[in-house]
Amino acid sequence: MKTLLSIGHGYSAQALARLLLPQGWAVIGTTRSPERARAFAAEGVEPLLLPGPLAPALARATHILTSVAPDATGDPILRDHAAELRAARPDWAGYLSTTAVYGDHQGGWVSEDTPLTPATARGQARVAAETAWGQLGLPLHIFRLAGIYGPGRGPFEKVRDGSARRILKPGQVFSRIHVDDIAQILATSMQHPDPGAIYNLCDDDPAPPEDVIAHAAHLLGLPLPPAIPYDQADLTPMARSFYAESKRVRNDRIKHDLGITLLYPTYRQGLAALLAAET
Repeated sequence: MKTLLSIGHGYSAQALARLLLPQGWAVIGTTRSPERARAFAAEGVEPLLLPGPLAPALARATHILTSVAPDATGDPILRDHAAELRAARPDWAGYLSTTAVYGDHQGGWVSEDTPLTPATARGQARVAAETAWGQLGLPLHIFRLAGIYGPGRGPFEKVRDGSARRILKPGQVFSRIHVDDIAQILATSMQHPDPGAIYNLCDDDPAPPEDVIAHAAHLLGLPLPPAIPYDQADLTPMARSFYAESKRVRNDRIKHDLGITLLYPTYRQGLAALLAAET
């Protein structure tokens, strides 16, 4: 039986599981939360509580996906389980990374061949983690994700409750990707392994973040949220790290190498689908 071991079974991996389970796959999802473990089981995912050994699950896994972000001292999964992972023999392994590894390009285009010049600690940690996972001897595929949105992770709630703001920073653009497109790209890669491959996961329309908020308000028929200059905005450290970089991310490789047709090639289609799903 094809079995996916999903390490750090989070938002994107759960979308992938929803594709695989109806196809007869087994999915093992790790978590550190007993409450989340119970939720996984209700969704048909076999929960695996960490900390604890990975070796029994690795022995069953034909495919391995890790979604765990590095912390201040490195990748926690490698810190605790590197030896077990080196002994694994899956058909496919995937690491979910981020386009932050490219750093700031002042709105310019980047591709998978662009040198890695991360401008933030978050991006630097991801470069180190990509390198470390690549040294395990697994048939590794790296997926560099743009900003993720989807059910429960869209702008509508903040627009509705009046907390949304259009943060204005001249020249700022972000790439983004709908979670269902992440899932279909991962599933396609699993069907067509190419160890060593690196893929950017993003849609066709890098855009200023204020445009996305404005479009969400338009779809809801609500007033345009207020505009605030970036230097006056009260942002979390994570949000400020996103605004430290501006780039447009190319997605040609997923189309040419994997034959992907995006479900939501722009945020306009993605937001419209999210809103339609609410009714």
